[in-house]
Parts: sequence; C-alpha cells; structure tokens
Amino acid sequence: MLTEGFTIIDQVNVPDKVSPVNLFEKRYIELRSREQRIYSDEELLQLPVISREHPHYPEWQVRKRSADKLLERLLQKQKPLQILEVGCGNGWLSKQLVAIHGSKVIGSDVNFTELQQAARVFSHIPNLHFIYGDIRSGLFEEMEFDCVVLAACIQYFPSLAEIISQALSLLKLGGEVHILDSPFYKPAEIPAARQRTADYYREAGFPEMTRHYFHHSWNELAVIEHELLYDPSSLQHFFAKNKNPFPWICIKRRAILA
Repeated sequence: MLTEGFTIIDQVNVPDKVSPVNLFEKRYIELRSREQRIYSDEELLQLPVISREHPHYPEWQVRKRSADKLLERLLQKQKPLQILEVGCGNGWLSKQLVAIHGSKVIGSDVNFTELQQAARVFSHIPNLHFIYGDIRSGLFEEMEFDCVVLAACIQYFPSLAEIISQALSLLKLGGEVHILDSPFYKPAEIPAARQRTADYYREAGFPEMTRHYFHHSWNELAVIEHELLYDPSSLQHFFAKNKNPFPWICIKRRAILA
C-alpha cells in the first residue's frame, strides 16, 4: 500500500485551538478567507471550473490550462504512476491527477485546515490520499515516486535548491519534478517584487506574512539541470492573450543521488 506507515488525514472538524507553532496557519487562513480563496465543499468539487462571477475566475482559467497540460504529459507515459503533490492545499490538483488509470496520488501540506477539507471532500476516491507534514522532515524518505508536483508553492520555501533536492531524492530513476504556476524573477527584478509583496500584505492587514513569502530567481534555477516546457517570455507566447504568466519547469532524476 502506497501510504503504509503514514498517518492519513481523515478528521472532519477543524480544531478550535491549535498549538502556538500553528498560529501562522490561522493567520494564513484568515488572509485566504479575506482574499476569497477559501472555497465551499461544493466549489472545491468543481475546481478548476468556477463561476465567471468569482473574483478569481481568470486565475482558475490559468491553473486549469496548467493542470490539463501536466495531465496530458503524464498520460503520455501510458502506465500507472505514483505521484506526490507537495503543497497541495485543498487538493484540487491532486484530484485531477487520479484520472491517470491505475495511479496512486498523495497530496501533502503543512496547512492542516485545507488538508482536512481535501480529505473530507475527496474521501470517495480510493487512490487519492492526503498526508499532513513537511516534505523536508523526512516524511516520505522510505517512498519512491514517478512524479513530484510543486504547483503554486515554491514561493513558500526559502531555498529553491533545498526543496528541489528533496523532491529529487523521492523520485525513481527517470522520475520527474514539475514546477507549475510559480513566479521566477531576474535578479534585478527581485527588490521591486519584494516591495510589492510587503505592500500587499501590509495593506491587507497581514504584514507578518511577508517573511513567509520568498522570491526565487532564474539564477538559482540555472545551476540545476532542467527543461523549460513552457516559457511565458518566449516569442511564441509573449503576445498571446490570456497567457499563463508562469513557467513550467521539469527536472528529471537521471542518476543515483549521493
């Protein structure tokens, strides 16, 4: 069994109190609620499809295209896959990936609140499980995956090299790490991006969140062998309407890691 030896999140109710180390999560959920990014169970079941009237409809159009492209690539492998989605949040993307016949998908996150919702809403899907914890803690060190997905989450990890190294260590030879829907910056762009982030969180009333958001540069990625499957700055896509503003990056495990 793919998840043998691990605790699966199956609680229905979010606890009224959390330990002090989880106060970050309370503020994070408060912020997401204010941003209208906390979805009802009914909405979650339909994601990435959402009402045109929803304020984040354009964002979900982008994320739907990313998910469709990733699923298309993985389906081309024509075999069952073991997939880990890191930072899965409410699990909507993990749920899309179980469409690969015979595959087993694990979604993991340190956000207990949204992970509980994911486990509750998708409990009817036998090959989809959710595990609470941090990939960097050794949580999955006895497991191997064909694919590790990092979608819209690398900005919450302070070290790009560390999270990629950890993801690669969980792959079978020939396995792939996919980074989706996350910003990368030229080094000269980072100071202004940091200021925009600080201004946003301050105006939203959550200035302390600034220290949990990180801006990764293309230079960090340059020292890692990777394939750019989608480049929003390429001439092919530069003038496209409604284009995805984020790159799609694939990193393969090609050798035994030391």
